[in-house]
Amino acid sequence: MARGPVIIVTGTPGTGKTTHAQMLAEESPVPLKHINVGDLVKEKNLYEEYDEEWQSYTVDEDKLLDELEPIVSEGGIILDWHTCEIFPERWADLVVVLRCDHTKLWDRLEKRGYPLKKIQENNEAEIMEVVLDEARSSYPPEIVVELQSEGTEDLEANVARIVQWINAWKEQHAEGAEQ
Repeated sequence: MARGPVIIVTGTPGTGKTTHAQMLAEESPVPLKHINVGDLVKEKNLYEEYDEEWQSYTVDEDKLLDELEPIVSEGGIILDWHTCEIFPERWADLVVVLRCDHTKLWDRLEKRGYPLKKIQENNEAEIMEVVLDEARSSYPPEIVVELQSEGTEDLEANVARIVQWINAWKEQHAEGAEQ
């Protein structure tokens, strides 16, 4: 039997990655384990230091990749993180880049209590399409999908679209196993 796909859900902080990943894990036609990479970094101490000014951890990428490699190799994973370029190309079956209007994004980050400098940097990153460019330069174009994430309608439509993709993936991999 084919393992489940490896889906990377990425985007600027505040674009809805975790909400999308949780809903996708619930609605997926194949079992998918949701891994919030930021939480994993904190739980497993996969960081070098905590940056007070930015209120974020400096991730030890080697430790993180070593931790994820055996999990990802089994498949059936949703990796949810604000960056994707550190993940090896061979890991990903689908890379979903969530996008959000920068004024909505500003409000979301403000509600989270982010420092102004961090809100400004993330807002600028969204406007400049930093995460989208990163995904497009790190993975084959046919597996990178850009989706708007501005409200509940987008969320539901995006999850439904990814579920359709998973069904197609399942069919392709079931056929491949029989030949």
